[in-house]
Amino acid sequence: MIRPIHILVIAALAAFPAAAQDGPKGIAFVQAPEQGSGVCMGATPEEGFACAVAQCMETGARDEDCIRTNWCQPAGWSVDIFVQHQEGLHWHEVICGLPSEQIAQNAADATCDPEARDYVIECSVVQIYDPEGNETR
Repeated sequence: MIRPIHILVIAALAAFPAAAQDGPKGIAFVQAPEQGSGVCMGATPEEGFACAVAQCMETGARDEDCIRTNWCQPAGWSVDIFVQHQEGLHWHEVICGLPSEQIAQNAADATCDPEARDYVIECSVVQIYDPEGNETR
């Protein structure tokens, strides 16, 4: 049996909007080969990727060209690394969700180790992002 007090409590709770989830933000990375890229923070992957794709499209790429490559939540420290194969192909490798800037740099150094990847003729850090998505270089 529902008592009048229960009805009042239910009515009072229904009157207030649900509290927004205020968890850690994530970071989304998008690439359009040979055209552009996008990097955005978001509360959800959908939000982050939508923003990153919009940035990517600002460079002239089409939505379908903007490939969703990485999502980390919490964002942590992230590093974007340019890599070029000896045959001329090149691409970006992103590592995100790292605990510190130094570890992001160490990850880039390991990724670019010429002994581990003797087919790579160029490998370098493009950008390091802090946990709020700010560029640090």
